[in-house]
Amino acid sequence: MTSPSKSGARNAWLAVISGERRGPLAALARAVLTVLAGLHRAALAIRDLWFCMPGAAGRASRPVVSIGNLTVGGTGKTPMVAYLARLVGEMGGRPVILSRGYGAASGGPNEEAIELARLCPGVPHLQNPDRLGALEGWVASNPCDVAILDDGFQHRRLARNLDIVLVDALRPFGFGCVLPRGLLREPPSALRRADMVVITRAELVTPEGVSLLKQTLLAHVRPGTPVLVARHEPTGLLMADGSRQEATSLRGREVAAACGIGNPEAFRLTLENVGAQVRLFDTFPDHYAYTTGDLDRLLRTAEAAGLKSLVTTGKDIVKWQPLLTGRRSLPPVEVAALEVTLQILEGEETLRREIGALVHR
Repeated sequence: MTSPSKSGARNAWLAVISGERRGPLAALARAVLTVLAGLHRAALAIRDLWFCMPGAAGRASRPVVSIGNLTVGGTGKTPMVAYLARLVGEMGGRPVILSRGYGAASGGPNEEAIELARLCPGVPHLQNPDRLGALEGWVASNPCDVAILDDGFQHRRLARNLDIVLVDALRPFGFGCVLPRGLLREPPSALRRADMVVITRAELVTPEGVSLLKQTLLAHVRPGTPVLVARHEPTGLLMADGSRQEATSLRGREVAAACGIGNPEAFRLTLENVGAQVRLFDTFPDHYAYTTGDLDRLLRTAEAAGLKSLVTTGKDIVKWQPLLTGRRSLPPVEVAALEVTLQILEGEETLRREIGALVHR
């Protein structure tokens, strides 16, 4: 399949920073990126000094739980936010989700907000670059017991009561360098700010790999910081018409797949773990704004390969559905999204205790 030019540029960048691309030009590119990464680290150091000053971060009138990560790309923040929103509700609390709203159309929700509305219906979601102002404006006339800050580890202007950092077991440290030489937003030493670390997608690596990563993380966090382990469990297939099928229906099925998320390889491996045979796989940039032409191309290519199904993610299907609805005829290939939920494998009681203390404070 033909990918968008932005995806091609990102793939080329990944090939350089990962060391996959060799030769003098790639070496020169890595040298330039190393210099830029040094400037990035210097800016981070200055920012750290600023946030050490009293009053640099504003504290909300309600408890705030932040969900974030160290790297660019997907670590499973949306499933974790949905998990926490449901957990707060189970404990009798009233959650509110806060996010910047990156990639949203003017005045409308972005794809994460639409997906979260489906995963935890009825939970208010405030999308505003000024998260503190948005929250205080909400609680002035609406109930809220706990605010869940999505993608908040680097948003330090809002103080938090519990800082949770997700680390993807598949690609935990982004090739070991900060942007743009690697995928790290901050160096691993930033984990000392975390109150809790959760290893996600543990099902995609060996138990030995998870154990080794856990030991590595314990060397970076403050003493006593809990390190939890979680997996992404496929729970079903959301069809384009809104109906659902069992995820096991993919077992043995040859499919085409496409996505525009931060870690597309994790999606491909999850499909294969369910038992799907991924014959075609296309990737788009994160937060990509799909067009009818993009979707038509995906469907035509899948049909030409003799494939009956085109599978994407829950984050992508919300952008595909309006394009499918506007078609004059039904697509020749069945379109579906693989739904996943986050399951805590190790440390769930620790997380429940911390959240319960905030709900009932």
